[in-house]
Amino acid sequence: MAEIEALIKAFSGHGVDEKTVISILGNSQPEHRQAFRKEGGFFAEDERRFERWNDHHVKLLKHEFMRFKNAVVLWAMHPWERDARLIKEALKKGPNSNSVIVEIASTRSSDELLGARKAYHSLFEHSIEEDVASHIHGKEKKLLVALVSAYRYEGPKVKEDVAKSEAKALISAVKNAEKQNPIENDEVVRILSTRSKPHLKSVFKHYKEIAGQHFEDVC
Repeated sequence: MAEIEALIKAFSGHGVDEKTVISILGNSQPEHRQAFRKEGGFFAEDERRFERWNDHHVKLLKHEFMRFKNAVVLWAMHPWERDARLIKEALKKGPNSNSVIVEIASTRSSDELLGARKAYHSLFEHSIEEDVASHIHGKEKKLLVALVSAYRYEGPKVKEDVAKSEAKALISAVKNAEKQNPIENDEVVRILSTRSKPHLKSVFKHYKEIAGQHFEDVC
């Protein structure tokens, strides 16, 4: 299709019509990106059959799109590779970028997060879990390792009695914050890193009803 041909030309270093490229990127669908990865000649499968950028073209692309290089590079990547590289960059930048790791681990589906872990291993010859464990040294370490290791249930079922019980466990952990930071508490880490999103929504609802305030306001 014409859009793919235009992107291939732009990514080949023969001059870039920035307005056209921005328009294409802004209105593209996931299947367009997949077609670009298949047809552009910029990606190759490694021995694990994982699609990844040709490093030469990453350098070329960064040079060609100086003003919006990061957005374009990340847009074109397979989502798993994008998340893996974002996590790697966050680990390099230090504690101020821990929120990037939390966002990826918390917003991706279980399969998407598993895919990011596979991509990370393929790209960097380490697991996300071991790099998070070795690079993060603060109180967030235990929770972050658990979050990136998770494979959550994604169905709609929620046991309200369990959710209420776990809300009480969070309240207890917050009350004992002087002895132990809540995010270092094993039960808190288990709840936050393993429970489904609908379940956590119910837990936080019960927490608010019992404690009179939101969990995120005190933790």
